[in-house]
Amino acid sequence: MNRSSESTGAPTPALTTAVKKLLRPLVGLLLDHGLTYAWLTRVLKYIYVDIAESEFNLPGKELTDSRISILTGLHRKDIKRIRSEEKTNFDPPESIFIGAQLVAAWTTDARFVNSKGKPLALKRLESSDETSEGSFEELFRSVTRDIRPRAFLDEWLRLGVVSLDDEDRVSLRVEAFVPAKGFDEKAFFLGRNIHDHLATARSNVQADMPPFLERSVYYDQLSEESIEKLRDMATERGMDTLLAINKEALKLQQKDKRNRKKKGRMSFGVYFFKSDLDD
Repeated sequence: MNRSSESTGAPTPALTTAVKKLLRPLVGLLLDHGLTYAWLTRVLKYIYVDIAESEFNLPGKELTDSRISILTGLHRKDIKRIRSEEKTNFDPPESIFIGAQLVAAWTTDARFVNSKGKPLALKRLESSDETSEGSFEELFRSVTRDIRPRAFLDEWLRLGVVSLDDEDRVSLRVEAFVPAKGFDEKAFFLGRNIHDHLATARSNVQADMPPFLERSVYYDQLSEESIEKLRDMATERGMDTLLAINKEALKLQQKDKRNRKKKGRMSFGVYFFKSDLDD
């Protein structure tokens, strides 16, 4: 990756202001969990070295510790230590990957949606009656047979992804896999979603390629009642858009699996935020 032609090593006032603003909620999150400045600097050292290695290597030349030191400002001793250490990553809970497939099927498969394309409340147990509606067991076995449906259902109930009513029917509480509980699961989505949003903004700032979609609507001087009205509207229409993209993406993915073309990934998201005027 090449640096922007406008990059001189000295940040512009606009970039400095932007970085300070985007770091505020991150630092707030770290303080919420007792993570100090010293902890963050250790993590940043690893990230600086990793990005220098993956994005700033020169064709035909070895990326030396000295060059990384010039790029990052880190001491060569730190760089040598970091490059010699084995990289470790957190393996997200298996429920995330199986859950994503379940939600995709639950929001697209004709057996599990109503006439408006919304996920049905499913009977927990599969019935021998061929005319009966789809069940959670049937949905689950369409995705995997390696785990018992009841064990996974209990985990989803714990996370608040689904609810179970008095008639033993399972309902998807949200029309996308966003757990209401479970810190590791929520932390996984925090990292993935914010990473992709920031990567989109970074690409667009570089301006060396067609921009990705990255837009928002901003209004102030709104009453609490007006904000809640807009929140409800954004939630409803945002979910409709996500479901439509999800349905088309699943169809295209199934088609693309059959060809040998180079594969990539995409993400599309929506958000809604409110705060006081001083924030």
